[in-house]
Parts: sequence; C-alpha cells; structure tokens
Amino acid sequence: MPSMERTPTAVDAVAEAHLETVLRLQPTFALSLGVPDPAPGLGDRSPAGLAEVAAANRATLAALAATPAVDDVDRVTVAAMTDRLGLEVALHEAGEDLGDLNVIASPVQDLRMVFDLLPTDTGDDWQVVTDRLAAVPAAVAGYVESLRAAAAAGRVAAVRQVEACLAEAGANAAPDGFFTTFPAGRGPAAEAAGALAARAYAELAGFLRTELLPQAPAVDAVGRDRYALWSRHHVGAAIDLDETYAWGLEEVARLRAEMAGVAHGITGSGDVAAAAAALDADPALVVEGAANFRDWMQDRSDATTEALRGVHFDIPPEVLRLECRIAPTTSGGIYYTGPSEDFSRPGRMWWAVPPGQTTFSTWREATTVHHEGVPGHHLQIGQTAVNSGVLNRWRRQACWISGHGEGWALYAERLMQDLGFLRGPGEVLGMLDGQLLRAGRVVLDVGVHCGLPAPAEVGGGAWTYEKAWAYLTSVSGNHPDVLRFELDRYLGWPGQAPSYKVGERLWSALRDDVAAREGASFDLRSFHRRALDVGSVGLDVLRSALLP
Repeated sequence: MPSMERTPTAVDAVAEAHLETVLRLQPTFALSLGVPDPAPGLGDRSPAGLAEVAAANRATLAALAATPAVDDVDRVTVAAMTDRLGLEVALHEAGEDLGDLNVIASPVQDLRMVFDLLPTDTGDDWQVVTDRLAAVPAAVAGYVESLRAAAAAGRVAAVRQVEACLAEAGANAAPDGFFTTFPAGRGPAAEAAGALAARAYAELAGFLRTELLPQAPAVDAVGRDRYALWSRHHVGAAIDLDETYAWGLEEVARLRAEMAGVAHGITGSGDVAAAAAALDADPALVVEGAANFRDWMQDRSDATTEALRGVHFDIPPEVLRLECRIAPTTSGGIYYTGPSEDFSRPGRMWWAVPPGQTTFSTWREATTVHHEGVPGHHLQIGQTAVNSGVLNRWRRQACWISGHGEGWALYAERLMQDLGFLRGPGEVLGMLDGQLLRAGRVVLDVGVHCGLPAPAEVGGGAWTYEKAWAYLTSVSGNHPDVLRFELDRYLGWPGQAPSYKVGERLWSALRDDVAAREGASFDLRSFHRRALDVGSVGLDVLRSALLP
C-alpha cells in the first residue's frame, strides 16, 4: 500500500456511497463506529429491513463490476468488497440472517451492548440515550418478525441457543436488569424509555420461551454445507475443513508438549496443573478486586505501547491511548471496541467479570492485554482508522473479518514472546494456555459441526455435548462458568471460533512467504506496517495484496 496521499477514485466513490447506505440502514453499526449524526432508531431487523440491506449489497456489487480500478488500492477495494458483500448476499439468500440467534453475537446482545458505547456525561448525551432506549421496542419487534419468518422456513437455532438467549433477555428485562438500572436516576424520560426497553426484552424472552423454543432442534451441529459458508465468512478464505481438523489435532498435541516443558521449568515436573497452581499461589502474580485489575490492565497496556513504539512497530499518535474498562455485564468475556472516527472516543478493552470473581492472576492475562491492545486489535484497528489519506471509509471503518482481525491478535500474542516481552515462564505458560484453547476450538468447532470423528481421548465416534465438554475442559483450565459459555458460543456461531487459530496460521504463512520472496531485504517491522496498512480484508485478499 502506498504511504502518500492519493486522489479518491470512482471505486472509492462506490465504496463511500455504500457505507452511507449501510449507516442509514443500520444505526447500531453507525453508533459502534462513533460517526457523527447517526440515523435515528436502532435499525429495521424485520424481513423487509434485511431485504433492503441485501438489495443495497447487490446494487454495490453491480456498481463495482462496472467501475474500472485505477491503481492497486482500487484493486484491493474491489476484491475486498466483492468478497464481503458477495458472502453477505449468500448468507441472506440462505436465510441465515433471518434466524440470527446465538449467545454472543446476535440482536439479543447487540441491542443491549450498543448502549455501552454511547456517551453519558451530559444532559444532551442522555437525551440521545433516551431516544435510543425508546427505539428498542421497534427493533425487537422487527427481530421477532424475522425469527418467525425463519421458523416458518424451517430455520430455528438449536435449543441450547434459544434457552440461553431467553435467559439473557429476561435478565436484561428484570427489575434489577440493565434496562432498569442503566437509566435509573437520570430523569423521568430516561427511566420511562428504559421501562419500554425492559418490557420489549421481556416480550422477547416470552416469545423465545413459548413460541420459538418448542420448534428448536436438539441437534447443535449445522452441517458441512452451512459450516463451509460461515467459515468462509469468518476466515476470509476457503479452507480444507478435513485438513484443518487434522492440523488442529496436531497443534493441540504440539502445544501440550510445549506447555509441559514450560511447567517443568516452574515446578520441576511437566504437570501443567501443578505449575498453574504454583503461579496462582504467588502473591506477586495476583491482583485482588476488579478495579485494581482494571488498573493493572491499564498500566500493562500503557507500558507495552511505549516499549514497542518506534522499535518494533510504527504506532500512530492517535493509537497511543487505550482505555481499559470493566464491562457492565458479567459473561466472563473480554472484548475490544474501536475508536470513533475522530478518535474522541478511544479504543477500549472491556472485561466482563463473572459474578463472584474477585481474584485475578496476571500471569494468565498478560497475553490478553497484548491480544486486545497493542500490538493486537488496538494497533491493528487504529492503524487502519488513521489511514484516511489512502483508504476510503469503507476500508477503514466498515470491513471486519474475524480471520484477519482475530488471527492477527493471536499472531501478536506469540510475537510478544518472540520479541521478549513476556515476563517470566508464568506469562509464557499463560500465552500457551490461550493458544491451546484456540487450537482446541478448531478441533471442537469443525468436528462437531461437520460430523467428523471425535478424538480418541474423549471416546472417539460421533461428537456429543458431553464429549465436547470433556474435550474443552482438557484444553483449558478456565472457570467452568466461562467454559460453558464458550462451548455454547461455538455451537451457536459456527466457524467463528476457529478463525482465530486458522487466521494466525495464515498470517504466519504469509509472513514467511513474503520473507522468502524478499530474502535479505525482508524487515519484520516493515512487513507489519505494510500488512496492517491494507486494512481488515479477507485473508485471501490480503495474500494477493502482499504477494501479487
């Protein structure tokens, strides 16, 4: 990618027009980006609203096909948009968007999480919040209409997903739930709007319980055909599912052996559990209290950014600021939200602390700071966001592919060991523990959904929920509540969880292939800058951009 300013082209105009249409049709997406003056409401999630989005995607694909590319930036834009929008249309035509219901990334979560991103400092801020709260009932009604349409066509999420989502919706609607506590004390209008949102979520829970749950299939697996489409969507590349499954098994074995070696250096034996217990018992590696842990995350992030800047990475000034926060929910998840377009809202790392957890082991979580912060998501997303002289807004703001983004963040975790930034064998073990979980996801996710034989260690034969649980707990020592959520996530969001490790594999292969081509002139810092300057594109598109 060129580093100088360039004159916007006709292809850029197509991309910019498409983004404006998407922002109008999907206000929650606009709010997540922090764009000024987003459209009112929370978007139309009814069948008609989804069809309108699909029509916009088809129109843009036609416009791209009729618009000549004038440089390499254009060629990447056309390839990236053709890939993304084509897959979105394919998912729509398969009815996947109508039945969108899972425990982590469906409208059940999105319509609540958007309020985490809205400013709440002033009276004017709260007027905006109040208006969005008042829009929840219409958004939920459209969503229910789509779920009904999907059910009529025979497409209903599995029982496990419906049960978890109705519980989540009910919790948000409860007297002590989010939609009551969030606007409490902010005035009658905000509280009334929150009550409307709570009632809408209560009705959603009722619909899920009484209407959708009786139609939900008991089988979690989606099957190979559906899985292949979702895998392409999440990875941004077509992968050989059988070869990937075999590689996942090999990677699990390799990481277990590596962890045993690190454990031996900690306790004198290869017992990983004993090493973990010894590390957890070390008061120097333990932080008490969520607020103190947030401060530890912030200090670690700030120190890492300062140490990497100008030495191993080119970090733009706008990306130096990262806020670490405790999330208002308690799912146990860790996630990143990007900065607004003007960086007035910084990138943020959120930790949804599970109920009752008050003790945090820093040796386990240092690698998460690198994953979510620098050189992970915060650098990756921030570097793209500031590249306005080259990339159009769709490239900078609207294109996110899990295989690229999560693959980079996992690649960044291992890279921090290679660069010498992990502090002691405990942090190495923590990084490897995370890597093992991600490798186990490949085995579990591909195996369950595609009907491949389970590993011998859990009994072989066909996968069951019990075998999946046994396998997951063998590759991760996380709290059982966290792992239950993780397993339900994999079963309800096919192809996404493996995109981390598969993405890391493709990132590493791309780096090695570029190094082989460039020989003695290869420079790792330069490679990272060039690769991230392309922006979040499918990994096939990224490869063709760097190895034309």
